[in-house]
Amino acid sequence: MQKQQYFKNLIQLNFAVLIISTSGALGRYIELPVPLIILLRALLGAVFLYLFCKWKKLSFKIQKKDQKVVLYSGILMGVHWITYFTSLKLSSVAIGMLSVFTYPVITAFLEPLMLKSAFKKSNLLLALMVLVGIYFLAPEFSMENDQFKAIGFGIFSALCYSIRNIYMKSKAAEYEGSILMVYQLIIVSVMLSPVFYLYDMTGFQASLPAVLILALLTTATGHTLFIYSFRNFTISTASIISGVQPVYGIIIGMLFLGEFPEMNTIFGGALILGTVLIESIRNFKK
Repeated sequence: MQKQQYFKNLIQLNFAVLIISTSGALGRYIELPVPLIILLRALLGAVFLYLFCKWKKLSFKIQKKDQKVVLYSGILMGVHWITYFTSLKLSSVAIGMLSVFTYPVITAFLEPLMLKSAFKKSNLLLALMVLVGIYFLAPEFSMENDQFKAIGFGIFSALCYSIRNIYMKSKAAEYEGSILMVYQLIIVSVMLSPVFYLYDMTGFQASLPAVLILALLTTATGHTLFIYSFRNFTISTASIISGVQPVYGIIIGMLFLGEFPEMNTIFGGALILGTVLIESIRNFKK
């Protein structure tokens, strides 16, 4: 990979991570039931991306052999979002985002098995460094309060997200990232469509601006750019570099929600940022 192209790809990946990081604060801010938030997020995001793809004249054709993978990925994405936002509602931006960021460790174990690639011990070591950073950010997990349940939801969300990313890795080189994301958003929308009849829409109008930001910026733009990054980085590498996402998210939470981290959060964030720097330098040397 040429130096200029590498930095371009790295900037794109970090920009995607920054945009996706807004999900934590938005998930805490929007006063609607979680399934309804995710349905609106997927539905509005799908419309936006569909129009974008039509404007770009991209092909929506998915080969028959790949349709099941896209379907499973969409289902996993929906479950990931629901459990992630449930974690946010039960705790805080920091706890919700940090528990989800066990997924680099999960990915380091699953990617060699699912894609039949070589197991890289260095990836596992760096992923474990991220995990240590997360531990210092949220060291006390009480089984008697909502924080413990939030972490459980977050870790399960991480598992779903990891498997979904690995599935997408195998298809990102064959299809446009925005096309793959459109199909996943449609699948999530169909899966959650009964929600309209199960939940009260009270508060929808007040939450609409934040829902639009979540759907158009965080979802349609951020996740599409993240899928594009799979063409240039391994899933483990992308996962490790995106370990800076909780730091971005906590900063956004500080600015807009007034959720300020403690000293252990700062220390854990420094570990995560250090891991991102090491991984970036290591890949640049390659």
